[in-house]
Amino acid sequence: MSRILTVFLLCLPISLVSAEDDAEKGFTSIFNGKDLTGWDGDPRLWSVKDGAIHGETTAENKANGNTFLIWKDGRTRNFELRLSFRCNATNNSGIQYRSKHITEKARNKWVVRGYQHEIRNQNVLPSVSGFIYDEGGSTGGRGRIILVGQKGEWKGKKLELDEKSLITADEYKKLFKLDQWNDVIIRAQGNHIQHYMNGRLVLDFTDAEDRALLDGILALQLHAGKPMFTEFKNIRIKELK
Repeated sequence: MSRILTVFLLCLPISLVSAEDDAEKGFTSIFNGKDLTGWDGDPRLWSVKDGAIHGETTAENKANGNTFLIWKDGRTRNFELRLSFRCNATNNSGIQYRSKHITEKARNKWVVRGYQHEIRNQNVLPSVSGFIYDEGGSTGGRGRIILVGQKGEWKGKKLELDEKSLITADEYKKLFKLDQWNDVIIRAQGNHIQHYMNGRLVLDFTDAEDRALLDGILALQLHAGKPMFTEFKNIRIKELK
């Protein structure tokens, strides 16, 4: 019995490493941790610091409207995106996916519209990281389409919700790490979208077929207004068949 236990304990670390490798199988890193190769944004506002994409506005160096750092080397159709982020509390940020780069009558060269995974340094529902926002009104001006904790389907002119919440206010407050790095997963297949925060499913949404965005670009947001910073690292993506 003792010999069997010893063999098990010796094998356990290898099993854990193998499981981690399997979880990352098929993912491609799209940020090299050194510079913004493959990305395009306002060079006054975006840089790389300590291995992370760093976006920052100041009182002297403002954003002319919401502005974005756009991934130039691929698109988001059926995909799973994984990354880590942190930001301060003075303003919000976001992760755009299945979005469109707007070049006509835009306030700056890097305007993007589409689905947005909201980014905030807040842990009190409902205004927290993870809800889907209709940036630029690209899906009919729906604003906050679906909130964290909700599972629902858009039917006709409204969102129909499942009665059971995916996460409670108390659970989210414990889950989210203020002023620290948090891990996001965005998974989209067809008109079905899921958002995960620190490994927990926090949003499950099925969009209407006549409103759903099924393809588009990926981008990271700096919000106009009060000075702020936001950072992203370990960005990787996998295409889903």
